[in-house]
Amino acid sequence: MNPLTLHYHPLSSCCHKVLIALDELGIDAALRLLDLGDAAQRAAHRALWPTGKMPLLVDRGRPVPETSIIIEHLQRHHARPGRTLIPADADAALEVRLWDRLFDLYVMTPMQALTGDLLRPETERDPLGVAQARERLASTYALLDERLAGRTWVCGDAFSMADCAAAPALFYAVTHLPFAPQQASLSAYFERLVARPSVARAIEQARPWFAHYPGRAGLARRFYDPAAGAAAA
Repeated sequence: MNPLTLHYHPLSSCCHKVLIALDELGIDAALRLLDLGDAAQRAAHRALWPTGKMPLLVDRGRPVPETSIIIEHLQRHHARPGRTLIPADADAALEVRLWDRLFDLYVMTPMQALTGDLLRPETERDPLGVAQARERLASTYALLDERLAGRTWVCGDAFSMADCAAAPALFYAVTHLPFAPQQASLSAYFERLVARPSVARAIEQARPWFAHYPGRAGLARRFYDPAAGAAAA
């Protein structure tokens, strides 16, 4: 019996972050689709973790919440030998944790605010909040473009937890605010991310659900219709 169960939804950006990490670390976990719109499932999930947030890892009956904590837990206790997303060197590990946090706070959070606003009735939209979220994304894109010049991954040559955070955050963020034409380093990084097998598999899992994504109008056709991308190539 698999000791690990991940309560998740394949459309969730936060869940993508952990799915990518599981793949990168070579870990098999049972995936339990969570429908928070179902009252019984929502109540059962809150019994496991009172905030009701997902993803939630359950390891031998112990709930492990929050994406970065889940990834550190997985690396410490379940990763295959030689697989790592957080370096052993303390200073290098701090850099990975810093950029992981920056992606969560300054890309994922404004992206989620923009997505959430699309779920509101027209009369309850928040133009000021939308403008602030778009401004935060634009300033973060500029920071990232400068950071990524000459780099393969955000913290150097090795794919890390920071890149696990970057992939879903940027994937959904560009549906609301595309990169500026001059942001070549960031654009190239995004292409490396979506070509990464672990990231591509997370996108593949989400594909049947993209019709339900509020920002689908900004989603590149190649992601919801792979045949179109193949034809273009």
